[in-house]
Amino acid sequence: MSSLTYDLTLAGLAVGSAAALTGIGLIVTYRATGVLNLAQGAIAMVCAYVLRQLVVEWGWPLPLGAAVTLLLVAPGIGLLLDRLVFRPIAVRDVDPARALVASIGVFVLLVGGAALLWGSGARSDAPELLPDDPWAQLTAVALLAVLVTVVTRWTRFGREVRAVVDNRALAALGGIDADRVSAVGWAFGSFTAGLTGVLLAPYVRLDPYGLPLLVVEVIAVAVVARMRSLPVAVGTALAIGVAQAQLTRLHPSGWGEPLLQAVSANLFVVALLIAALVLPGVGSRGTLTRPAAPAVRIPGVVWLVAAILFLLPLGFAGSDLHTSVQVPALAVILLSLVVVTGRGGQISLGQAAYAGLGALFTALLAAGRFPGLPRLPELLALVVAAALVAPLGLLTGWPAIRRHGLALALATLAVGVGVSRFVFAQPYATAGLSLSRPAGLSSDRAFYVVELAVLAGALLAVSALRRGRTGRALAALRDHEPGASAAGVPVPALKLLAFVTGAALAALGGGLLGMGLRAFDPSAYDPVRGLLWFAAVVVLGADNLLGPLAAAALLVGLDAGARGGVAAALIGLMAILIGRFPDGPRWVLRRVGLTAAGARTPSA
Repeated sequence: MSSLTYDLTLAGLAVGSAAALTGIGLIVTYRATGVLNLAQGAIAMVCAYVLRQLVVEWGWPLPLGAAVTLLLVAPGIGLLLDRLVFRPIAVRDVDPARALVASIGVFVLLVGGAALLWGSGARSDAPELLPDDPWAQLTAVALLAVLVTVVTRWTRFGREVRAVVDNRALAALGGIDADRVSAVGWAFGSFTAGLTGVLLAPYVRLDPYGLPLLVVEVIAVAVVARMRSLPVAVGTALAIGVAQAQLTRLHPSGWGEPLLQAVSANLFVVALLIAALVLPGVGSRGTLTRPAAPAVRIPGVVWLVAAILFLLPLGFAGSDLHTSVQVPALAVILLSLVVVTGRGGQISLGQAAYAGLGALFTALLAAGRFPGLPRLPELLALVVAAALVAPLGLLTGWPAIRRHGLALALATLAVGVGVSRFVFAQPYATAGLSLSRPAGLSSDRAFYVVELAVLAGALLAVSALRRGRTGRALAALRDHEPGASAAGVPVPALKLLAFVTGAALAALGGGLLGMGLRAFDPSAYDPVRGLLWFAAVVVLGADNLLGPLAAAALLVGLDAGARGGVAAALIGLMAILIGRFPDGPRWVLRRVGLTAAGARTPSA
């Protein structure tokens, strides 16, 4: 037994060491730039692919390939991100939450680019950089932690780092080269990401989606450390790694067995949920909308063109129509982000979880497997599922009462990852589950008509949130929350309303999407999809109803019949330009709207 304990401890230390590397990189980047690099996992994945390409495909010696990957490619990615993406945001003093959107853009761009270059299939032949010895990895982590601690606490550069994060403009006036500080922070953070990727790749699934999400989960160690303390981050990572390994020794029987197995395999996700939902928030500055931003008034002719384009698929046949069926359902899901983000000004990275729960509950209700409820017809099951999911919007709505910006983003991301890992990925919830269409709507054309009707109703409902007392209150909440609260606006109730309504819409769209695909596919609702959907709606316009329609058509259309990753790469590219062009494509809509309004106004 003692031998088993020792072996499991060593295995846990190996996992914890990789998580500690991620925590060190995140903390260094955050302390040098003020940005939580959600793309850390994507950078790790790209570096793992680069090392494999050099060594396996091109036959380079492993030491040479590792040196090029870790000393040139990984820091080079960091320097490019600093110079092209995040420095314009810092220099322009753009809302801090827009740096989060840019970080998500980098994530989806790298994921989409990797899928285009290397395909979406898993690779099992990644080269092994270090021997399967946790002590070697632990030594590397300890040396890095000591080096970073010494540099940040007892050197002039460390003082410059703290000054730049506190106030970049004031630090520059004091003679500090803020650009150099941020460049070093990004280069080192990307180096640790690359090291994490090449160490993990031989032992986990190397594909464009699995490794980035795995690294996202271990953000928990940096959040527990409050994005400041390296010893706390390293200790937390090692403790969770060892505990996760030791839990594999438990084999309970009965109803608790699948739950314990899920927990033991996802202890970092549990830590992320606790850190994001229970511990005090980190970096709570910023919203996603700017105060007093003029509303985008979309001319009627634009809506007419949009309606014609959405009616065109009724003339399609075969695979073209089957692909088009996904667009209205996805548009309903994305409308939920208009409610939460565009109307309420709140960050939500977990809408994919509510969409997936809508599809799952619809399937369970239609199959008669939902506890306490009889078997329901498919359309009624869809409506009941949306009603059941709506209250679950409190999972993200309740933290939003006291969290903003980065803290809220982490809370909603944690909920999305948790639902994916503990519900969608577990056989006890999804085994043997299928999802069919209602009787009489088996053809794609008939089902598409129903989807259009649901989408039209959702558009009218969301449009109503702009009008009346509720619309004015939501606008005040979005533009300036403290001022709205001082004016007597019930801020907590409005936030809960936005998240609950958004959850219901996402569930409705998720159920439609499942029916359209005729299956419950957990991969269609994973957290990576949630990040992609959020970035698409923000860059194409969360403050208008046309943005989600364009985003849905773009996401489905670009990847239809093409190699996966095109849509993610394009959305990511637009998102990372948000620092240089804060209005993005919405500027075009605003100009069109103003021009049309001017044409209707008679001259004086």
